Amino acid sequence: MKAKRRTVRTKPLFLGLDSSTQGLKATLLDGNLAILQKLAVNFDTDLPGYETQGGVHRGVDGLTVTAPTLMWCAALGLLLERARKADWPLGDIVAISGSGQQHGSVWFARGGGQLLRKLDPRKSIERHMAHAFSFGESPIWMDSSTTAQCRALETALGGPQAVAELTGSRAYERFTGNQIAKRFQQDPKRYRATERISLVSSFVASLLIGDYAPIDAADGAGMNLMDIRSRKWAGRALKATAPDLAGKLGPIVPSHTCVGRIHQWFVRRYGFNKACAVIAFSGDNPNSLAGLRMQRAGDVAISLGTSDTVFGSLAQPRPSAEEGHIFANPVEPRGYMALICYKNGSLTREHVRDTVAGGSWARFAELVAKAPVGNNGCLGFYVREPEITPPILRTGIYRFDREGRPLDRFRPEVEARAVLESQFLSMRLHGGNVGIHPVSILATGGASVDVSVLRVMCDVLGVPVYTGDQADSASLGAAYRALHGWQCLKRKKFVPFAKVMAGAPAFHKAVEPDKAAHAVYTGMLEPFAAAERRVIEGK
Repeated sequence: MKAKRRTVRTKPLFLGLDSSTQGLKATLLDGNLAILQKLAVNFDTDLPGYETQGGVHRGVDGLTVTAPTLMWCAALGLLLERARKADWPLGDIVAISGSGQQHGSVWFARGGGQLLRKLDPRKSIERHMAHAFSFGESPIWMDSSTTAQCRALETALGGPQAVAELTGSRAYERFTGNQIAKRFQQDPKRYRATERISLVSSFVASLLIGDYAPIDAADGAGMNLMDIRSRKWAGRALKATAPDLAGKLGPIVPSHTCVGRIHQWFVRRYGFNKACAVIAFSGDNPNSLAGLRMQRAGDVAISLGTSDTVFGSLAQPRPSAEEGHIFANPVEPRGYMALICYKNGSLTREHVRDTVAGGSWARFAELVAKAPVGNNGCLGFYVREPEITPPILRTGIYRFDREGRPLDRFRPEVEARAVLESQFLSMRLHGGNVGIHPVSILATGGASVDVSVLRVMCDVLGVPVYTGDQADSASLGAAYRALHGWQCLKRKKFVPFAKVMAGAPAFHKAVEPDKAAHAVYTGMLEPFAAAERRVIEGK
């Protein structure tokens, strides 16, 4: 015992878990912020008995999407078994935190808490929890079957903007509260037999501590049920959703809270230290913000992937029914984070590249450089998929000259520059509408290696752009948050996240803004907004 205590004291390690749509990932971190190990379990291939495709089950209606709750239990057991066989020093882990796909929910039946507290080391978690749930399938973020419940919530609270002002987002089909309303309406008997409704994040934390873990404020903000400013359940939203809901949800806690110590089940089966702290789990987007170290107001990340995502830290929220989401900040108890998502990201850029540059990024970059900054006032809107921000359902490519007159086509160099300028002008416009005013940008995702793309991003937004290799940012962010929560626990007070992250490797500055180019783009914002309204209205 003496040797074990000395090992934990001198070699503290931190574990981050990420229960995503398609699998469970783990990142092991040391006290110097160095990544020591990674592991992953894929739901489809490693747990084929659950018969998922992409980690989910799709309903015959084309709208309902769920995941088998027991599969997540099995994945945790399998991942830890692999870690043990790989000789991970699990006894040196002093804190664990985690990430869960946002908006998904887990439904414990009466007696579920008792089953958690009495986890049997002779049984797998999967077997022990086989009868713990009132609903065996968990609705997840891909579900879009609750439009009627969304409209009902907006009617009850005074409209979409009123819902956004209260909860941080207008009513969205995937948000947990609307999924709860649907289940209550369709199966009130099983709803009443439900003892606790957890998020995916708090569910995994519950398994680890052997008791119901509270929901953290950052993930709770993605439910349409939490008052975004007070970080408490919004009574009017609860009342409009389902009866006796507050008791089924349990408390909300700050994201750095220690929610308990690891259960004896994990100590006996895998050799964890019984003093290992479990820090409140959070959603995947908040954990990605932590993983990219976006802790100060004005720190912004832009992920250039299949979809483009803008997220960053805010001092003051400006909720909107038209664009984006406001969440509680997972690393700053009084702060906020904003998130804006675009469907038309890399695939749309690639379509234009293929059209004007024969599939060559090098040729595409030459075309972008050939066209003048601002494209002489020409604007293009490239909507190959129905867009989220702003909401544009009618697909197509819409081109305008500097006088606002519609055009059928652009010259190749104008087309190449237009697709980039329109995407980043949109980010500047709609980000500003919800309070995102960057002082620096971290570019991630596949297109972040393309300097021509980064140059336009930098000049439109007018701040330096950095790049860095941060793969698996959600599980890394969870590991960072485990370290941060452990430091807060040790000092018995909140420790600034930036202080804990001081030793992390610096990001690389890729591009500095050109002031003259930025001024051109500032002058384009008003005509861009006017042209965008025409596209939205179909004029």
